[in-house]
Amino acid sequence: MSVSCCDSACASQTTVSPRYRKVLWVALIINAVMFAVEIAGGLKSGSVSLLADAVDFAGDAANYGITLAVLSMGLAWRSRAAMVKGVSMAIFGLFVLGKAGWAAINGIAPEPMTMGVIAVLALISNGSVALMLYAFRDGDANMRSVWLCSRNDAIGNVAVMLAAAGVFGTGRNWPDLVVAVIMAWLALSSGVAVIRHANQELTQHDRY
Repeated sequence: MSVSCCDSACASQTTVSPRYRKVLWVALIINAVMFAVEIAGGLKSGSVSLLADAVDFAGDAANYGITLAVLSMGLAWRSRAAMVKGVSMAIFGLFVLGKAGWAAINGIAPEPMTMGVIAVLALISNGSVALMLYAFRDGDANMRSVWLCSRNDAIGNVAVMLAAAGVFGTGRNWPDLVVAVIMAWLALSSGVAVIRHANQELTQHDRY
């Protein structure tokens, strides 16, 4: 049996495990709570990167919900769900780019202290989720998309913290905009990777 076939078989067994299901529920709750926190913090501070991260939390909460819904279904349905999530990640990247462009035109610097505090809280939340999902990162396209979302979130939180420090030091909004663009690139590249992986699985499924 080839390595890829073994991966598929192992993924089918892992995705229905009680441990994986519990991790997804915890991740869904954490992301839903942090969405509300970051929306409030982003509006208060005027930070584009913080608002972008809030939208990402909302998207991740929805993604975890979708994953739970298709958890016990066949590989084809999990791959279709991953395709939807990959598209949503790419759309999120485009949204952030548009938001960053709007902020660049207006040129208003965000409030760095609120940015930094909430970014630290978000990093702790996403870091915890990423650690819980680490063991499932090599599963099918659906499981991989969940892992990529949590990984990107943790990276994004560190970037927002750096942006807050940059805004504090310069008094300008360009550090916030740079981070927003980086987050957009992460979302776009990860979305494309998930779409390709899901498409390969669907193609292989159709052949058999």
